Amino acid sequence: MASGFASFFSRDKTFRPTKKNLQEGTLRFNLHRKANASLHSGLDLKQVVKLPPEEELNDWIAVHVVDFFNRINVISGVIADFCTEQSCPTMSGGPKYEYHWCDGIKYKKPTRLSAPQYTEQLMEWVESQINNEELFPVETGVSFPKNYISSVKKIMTRLFRVFVHIYIHHFDKLKTIGAEPHVNTCYKHFYYFVNEYNLVDKKELEPLKDLTANICQ
Repeated sequence: MASGFASFFSRDKTFRPTKKNLQEGTLRFNLHRKANASLHSGLDLKQVVKLPPEEELNDWIAVHVVDFFNRINVISGVIADFCTEQSCPTMSGGPKYEYHWCDGIKYKKPTRLSAPQYTEQLMEWVESQINNEELFPVETGVSFPKNYISSVKKIMTRLFRVFVHIYIHHFDKLKTIGAEPHVNTCYKHFYYFVNEYNLVDKKELEPLKDLTANICQ
C-alpha cells in the first residue's frame, strides 16, 4: 500500500509545482524528506504527524501545508473528468453544506461558483500564499509572521472542503477508478495532522464526521 500511495501522488500531469522548491541540504528539505519517509513506511499516521524532537513547529507545519496542497491538487485532477460545471454547479457537500469563494481581490464578496471553478480559484490562492515568502519564509533565521498560524488555518480549512465535495459527491467514482484507498490514506493523514495542531475548526469538520469516525480510528 505504501508504494502504491507514493506512485499515485507522483503523477506529473496533475502535480502542481510551486515556486517554493525545497533545496537539498536545507532544514525545510530535511523535514520534507523525514515527513515523506515516515508516511511511506506504513507507520501509524497518528504518530507520523507528531512533531519530531528538536524540530521547529512552524517549519514542520509549513512542510505539510505544501505537501497537502500538492496531494489534494492531484486528487482534484484525478476526478476532474467527473466534476464538471454541469455535474457540480455549486461547491457543496450535500444539501446541507455549500461553500462560496472569496479572496478579497478578484472575488471581494462570497460568490457562488461551480465546484471546478471553486477548486481552481482555491488552488491558485493557496499557491500564492505558499509562495509569499513574507508568510512562508525560506531563509534560515527569518521568523514566521504573527498571522502565520491563522493563515495556515484558513488554508487548511479551505483544502478540507475539497475532501468534503469529493467524498460526498464523487465517492462512487473514486471506487470505480481504484483511487479510494489512496484518497482515504491522504485524508487520514490530513485529518490527524489538522487535529494534532488544531488547524481546522471542529464545526468545519462536521460534513465528514461519519466518514472520519469510520476510517480514522
